[in-house]
Parts: sequence; structure tokens; C-alpha cells
Amino acid sequence: MTTSHLNGHVAGEGGDEEPRGGQQHREMAVDCPGELGSRTLPVRRSAQLERIRQHQEDLRRRREEEGRQLDLNASLRLKKLSQNPHVGIDNPTFLQDTYASQRPTLGSRHTLLELEELLLSLKLVRGCLSDQQSQNDIELVLALLNKSDFQSALKIHNAVASSMHRPSPPYPQTHQALELALEVRNLSQTSPNKEGLELCSLLSDIHVQSLLLAHDSIAQKEMEVEPLSSQTETLTQWGGESVKIVHIEKARDIPLGATVRNEMESVIISRIVRGGAAERSGLLAEGDEILEINGTEIKGKDVNQVFDILADMHGLLTFVLIPSTLSKPPPLKENVVHVKAYFDYDPSDDPYVPCRELGLSFQKGDILHIISQSDPNWWQAYRDGDEENQPLAGLVPGKSFQQQREAMKQTIEEDKEPEKSAGKLWCAKKNKRKRKKLLSNSPRNDDMDEEILTYEEMALYHQPANRKRPIALIGPASCGKGELRQRLVNNQPERFAGAVPHTTRSRRDVELGGRDYHFVSRQVFETELAAGKLIESGEFEKNLYGTSTDSVRQVINTGKICVLCLHTQALKVLRSSDLKPYIIFIAPPSQERLRALLAKDNKNPKPEELRDIIERAREMEQSWGHLFDAILVNTDQDKAYAELLRLINKLDTEPQWVPCSWLR
Repeated sequence: MTTSHLNGHVAGEGGDEEPRGGQQHREMAVDCPGELGSRTLPVRRSAQLERIRQHQEDLRRRREEEGRQLDLNASLRLKKLSQNPHVGIDNPTFLQDTYASQRPTLGSRHTLLELEELLLSLKLVRGCLSDQQSQNDIELVLALLNKSDFQSALKIHNAVASSMHRPSPPYPQTHQALELALEVRNLSQTSPNKEGLELCSLLSDIHVQSLLLAHDSIAQKEMEVEPLSSQTETLTQWGGESVKIVHIEKARDIPLGATVRNEMESVIISRIVRGGAAERSGLLAEGDEILEINGTEIKGKDVNQVFDILADMHGLLTFVLIPSTLSKPPPLKENVVHVKAYFDYDPSDDPYVPCRELGLSFQKGDILHIISQSDPNWWQAYRDGDEENQPLAGLVPGKSFQQQREAMKQTIEEDKEPEKSAGKLWCAKKNKRKRKKLLSNSPRNDDMDEEILTYEEMALYHQPANRKRPIALIGPASCGKGELRQRLVNNQPERFAGAVPHTTRSRRDVELGGRDYHFVSRQVFETELAAGKLIESGEFEKNLYGTSTDSVRQVINTGKICVLCLHTQALKVLRSSDLKPYIIFIAPPSQERLRALLAKDNKNPKPEELRDIIERAREMEQSWGHLFDAILVNTDQDKAYAELLRLINKLDTEPQWVPCSWLR
């Protein structure tokens, strides 16, 4: 979209600024597929462009004059000499001036300049001049010709000129000389003449046949018609500027894939977008100035006019460009990085996106394929599963840029609402008293609220047949996760099992260590808790209870799938282990449907209790939803159980996206 020099606004004549269409942006996609976003204020064209063009035309004519053959009449002294023939000696050179135009030009017959001829000619001219100043000038020229640097330059000139005007080798008549020779040999075998038999013997010689075979190989390459490449680039002079002329083939269904901006009256290529014709050709570069497209002058036009010009263009596009003066390293082939988005993004609500038409919207949990990070603030990406419907890569905020502006947003909100911050502290103190029985098993759990979530790098992982991923069911109380877990274990005990918890209480008579609980001392329990081996833990009636990673690992080693019901606070420890869990969030249905489900279990909750369950689920999804692999809404126990089985079975048949840190 358009380039703005003052926060998105384009200044017209007189320096007035008019924002148009809301927030303006710096770039415009010249032929972006889909609906065009807000248009921008055109840059008014002034008479300065006409003066620039006139100046370029004068410059071109002057260079043409300088490129003509040297006219001796251009020397003022020699002009005076010719006008006054009685002074000095008549120079016969002037008598030939009228025939100078009839001489063959350099292109028709090239003659090399020999140093000896130049020296001899100058000495002859010096002998014909009586003017001391003119003789001094000749001496200076002679001194220049005698310098070794000039003589070396002249030799280089002559060598290049000789090579350029060397006649080309003859064009081959045929690439089937060997075939013709063998045909002639066969015909001459029955010849009664001595010459015919000699020719037959000559053509039968292996060396002659090898020579003809080599000739045919070279001739075949020479006679091949070179296909006209639609993607070409040439360097030339245009209007006194060094320019490049680029030809790019653009189909109707393939966008050009470039954004442009205005810098004064110049139209500059701002960004090359992956997937477009410009990126595939490799001939356009960021920073190039566009002068013409298919003969249509671009200089002086605003980006909206450029958009209109290119809207219906397809086929072979010819660009006249002034190459960028910015020195950039050669582009490296970037590896595609796969990330999971931990926030929602809508480019239509983002005032900072440089090109709204190219902005890529996504939701929390989406997988993005980052194909270019050349701009650290705005990456180019595709959404997973949407590549066929997305011809061009879209722009998404870079990780550091997103973190910076979210941190700034949080700072502004805290400054505006100090009383709200005080309320948060009061609530935190209340929650701490409420969770007195829940022990902290990792200091990092408290950092979740402080961490600014952006992206996490992901990779595809297919679980081995002998090492199943544990299933972690997350959800608020009374959402049905415990019932689903128990149903899995009861219906398929050969496939599913729960982890045996640890406890510090004494063993009862009917209990068996290692089957019902792992009975340990308080000291051992606290040591494992400090070492981060307990996924979650709590205290009840002065006894400690918890689930360790070793217990989960024991189930996995038997070839079964370990099913866990956990609090959200346990997710970080579980994900930081080597267990590679698959986390499913069990969400409650609507309030009325939730009441009906609980009524089947002879429960009659109050309306405020139902609202609390739904609100708690919303808070859990808001704070921890980026860690969920799937969300299952429990509207019906049978349907929820069938869907849960489908998700678990999919782990055996399809690879899943997991954090790259799990595979290192």
C-alpha cells in the first residue's frame, strides 16, 4: 500500500496532510489477490517531472554529440587558423572536413589505432604550426602518449576492439555430416573409378569418422534454436541513468508479489513477497525504482495509480528500473520454520502492519509455516493446510516485534489503571489462601502470567508403537474429565492405565505398595518435589500426595497409554519432561446442557455454580489454551467418549506437531 512519510499520511502540495480511509500504511501490494484495503491519498504530480524529463533529454543529446567522430574544427585555435589562411601555413586537414561525413563509420570498418601512427601524425602537425602555444599543446599530448599507463590502456583498447570485430566462425551447414559420409561411402564401394575407391577408403577411416562425429556434435549445439526466455535482464542507459530492463512472465492466476511505496515522485519496490512472479524470477529487488512498465511511465505516479495500471496486466511484463544502490548480501536460501501461534491476530485491526492486504490472520493454536524472516519485524508465512488457497505468503508480526509491542501495551494499561492492579494483588492474596492445599512443584508456574506469548517452534512427530504418548485431560471440576478417564481404563484395561500416585501417609491393610500408591517418607517426597519430578502435588490431612514422572514412565514402558487428570498448573512440568504428553481440554457445554449432564449423576447444582464452572473453563482456556492439543466439548458422555477415542487413535496413524525442544 502507499508509503507515508509521516506515520502513514502522505503530504500533498503545501505540506497539508490528510489521512484518508483510517490508518494509512507504508506499502501497497500492486496486484494483491482478494479485496483491496483502504486506499491512500494520491501524491499530486507537479511540473518538476517535466523539467526532469527535459533535463534527461538534453543530457542524452549532449552525450550523442560527444560520441561522434572528433571534428578538428572544434578547436578554437585551428578554427582561427582556417579563417585566416595568410597566417602560418595552410593545413590540408581542413580541406577534407567537407568529406568527413562521407567516410565509413566505426561500425562499418574498424581500424585499430597504432601508437607509432599517432606519434608520427602529431609530429607532422607540430612541424606545420608556428604558434608557440599550439606547439606546447602538441608537446603535452606527446608526453601523454609516451606514458606507460596510456600505452597499456591503448593496448587493452586495441585487444578488446580486435576481439569484438573478429569475424564469427562459419555457421554449420548440417549436423549430419557423418551420416552423409557413410552414405557416400556405401555408394562409392561399387565405383569402377580409382578416385571412387580412394574416397571409399578415406571415408572408412576411423579417424575421419571420429572427426565428422565431433563436427556433428558441435554443429547440433550451434544449430539448436535457443528458446526465448521470458525472464531476462539487461543493463543499459536510459535518460542519462544506468538502468536495467527486466522481462517477467506473469500469468493471470499468479500475482506479481511485490509491494511499492512512494519516495517523493519515485515509485520504489518495498518488499518482494514469496510465491509471486517477482520472487520466482529473482529479477526484481527491494529498493529498485520503477521507471516504466510496458512502456507506461511510472515515475511521478502514486501507488494507487500503480495498482490500477498493474491490475489487468498479465503476460510478458517489461520493467525499466533503476537498480537499488543499497548493497545487500546475496540472498540465502532460508529454511522453513514451523511455529504454533500463541495469540490471535487480525491484520485489519493492526495499525502497524505495513501492507494490510498482505496481512495473514490466524488464531491461537494455528500452525504457521514461516518461509522468510528477512524482515525481522514482519515475517512471511503460510497457514498450515491453507497453502493451496493462499497464492502469496502473508505478513505476520515477528516474534521480537510482537513481544515489544505487547510489553508496551501492558505498561500503558498498568499506568492507566493503578486501582485495577491493586485489585489484582488483593485477588492474588485471596487465591493463595484458597489454594493452601496445592503445593508448588516448579517456580516457573508463577511466570505464566508474566510471560508474553508469541510463537513456539514446532516439528512433526509420529509416536513409536512401543512408546505411547500420555494423555492429559484438563478441565474444571464437574466437566466430566474424571468420568471419561475412568471409562477408558475400565473398557480397555489392556490399552489404558493410570499412573500410581505417591503419598506420605501410612499404608492400609487392603492396600498394596506399587499398585495403589507408592508409599514414601516426607523427606523423599519433598526431595522429589524439589527436583521437579512431581507433575503435581498437594496436601490433605497433613499427608502429601502427588504424581511423579517416573510413575507415568512405568506405564509407558509396559506399552500402555497413561491417562492423567491434571490441574493446569501441572502442565509446565509435564511439558518440560521427556514424556511428550498429548493435552486435551474437556470443556463444559452450555449452562442448560451442563445442568442436564449433572442431573444424570444425581447432582442438582445452583445456577451460580454452573456459571462458575463455565467461567472457570473460560479462564483456563484463556490462560493455558496455547498448550492444548485438542479441545473436546462434553455435550454428551457417549459422544465425548467416542471423540476422545478418535483423537487418541489418530496419534497412531498421523504425525502431530510437537515443540522442537522435545526432539532435541
